[in-house]
Amino acid sequence: MSTIYRERPAAGEAEGLLVLHHGRGADEHDLLSLGDTLDPERRLHVVTPRAPLTLGGWPGYHWYVVPRVGYPDHETFHNAYRGLADFHDELWERTGIAPEKTIFGGFSMGSVMSYSLGLGADRPTPAGILAFSGFIPVVDDWQPDLDKRPRVFIAHGRQDPVMEVGFARRAKDLLEAGGLDVEYHESDAAHHIDPAHVPAAIDFVGRTLVGERAPR
Repeated sequence: MSTIYRERPAAGEAEGLLVLHHGRGADEHDLLSLGDTLDPERRLHVVTPRAPLTLGGWPGYHWYVVPRVGYPDHETFHNAYRGLADFHDELWERTGIAPEKTIFGGFSMGSVMSYSLGLGADRPTPAGILAFSGFIPVVDDWQPDLDKRPRVFIAHGRQDPVMEVGFARRAKDLLEAGGLDVEYHESDAAHHIDPAHVPAAIDFVGRTLVGERAPR
């Protein structure tokens, strides 16, 4: 089944690709405005795919089933992984923008998928990973490939009741121990994107895809 998505083209020729994966219970519309915030000059092509699952009793769409936070359900995680892999491959072919000019970003469950596809041993390496309130998953048949070298931006709230801040700290420690370039931000926020972290995220996107600090 084809992935449903929204996109916002660059104002001119795109200098990179920003793919934003929404969190649990949201949809492809949720982070489209974040793309405008992170790329105010519209230098990038922004795409927001919809997760594949609907779950009884829950609104919106989900990337995988959650038996325990931090440990995705094996079958639904790998189904989402394969679907996103196909979507990313089609996107790179259609836009002509290469993986090395791409950032995978996301919030919550969408950050998990950004880590997973960005660090998957069988996948191309993106330029960067932008992880708001997420974690590197523990799931059978997937391990982060720390020989990959995307830049990584992590932002998390110490008051997060859904994905506690220890997940972000462990991701930072794991990636830095593997030699990756990690920019880490913490605040007293709960489970949301803290506006205080947005200026640093704008700079990260500008440095990673455009090669300069983004204007504010």
